[in-house]
Amino acid sequence: MIGSTSTVIAPVVLFDFDGVLFKGDAFAAFLRAHFRRQWWRVVFASPLLLLVSPTLLIRRTRRPMLRFLVHLALFGISLPRYRSLAEDFGFALARDARRFSRPALEALGVHRHQGARVIVVTGCEQTLARAMLDGLGLADVELVASQLEAGRAGARVKVHNVGFQKAHQLRLRGVRAPWDVAYGDSFADLDMLAGARSAVLVNPDRALLAKLSPRLRQRLAIVEW
Repeated sequence: MIGSTSTVIAPVVLFDFDGVLFKGDAFAAFLRAHFRRQWWRVVFASPLLLLVSPTLLIRRTRRPMLRFLVHLALFGISLPRYRSLAEDFGFALARDARRFSRPALEALGVHRHQGARVIVVTGCEQTLARAMLDGLGLADVELVASQLEAGRAGARVKVHNVGFQKAHQLRLRGVRAPWDVAYGDSFADLDMLAGARSAVLVNPDRALLAKLSPRLRQRLAIVEW
């Protein structure tokens, strides 16, 4: 009699990065440090910033304007140069334990110990996020992140991995809903959370709860980290 074998499929657990694992916005921190090093960019950009800043208050124009500001910040910076800067900055951030949520990292560690396939799905840029994860000893954790590409005037946005893009980029890598658990902290994580059998909302305020609770219903858990 020929014995049958069965393949055990590991649970898939997704973690957002900014606001869940990292306290704040890592790419914004990188840009602030970049502007401090090259103050002339702020002087050059000031008239343009005054023009576009009101549009940042309008949801439908906020994302294109943020993309424009990233292009402006990286004007003249080649993709290899950006990657070198981002790696150095990411490793430096990883050495500062205060910048990261210990409970979130512990939860991630528990899922890994239990044999789950853990994927960090983030709007943070890929090189920067990878450097931070590697610096934290999480080199084997998969990453789906925003991407830059080489442009004529310097590095520019290729994929901004927020909102619906998170689920889309996962599908491109063969990861399809439903996944087992997803951790997020904002309305932009809705598609990722909605695709999970168990959705975990991290440090939500009342407004966010009011938006997401009707959509996620009994699958929603809340943690205060």
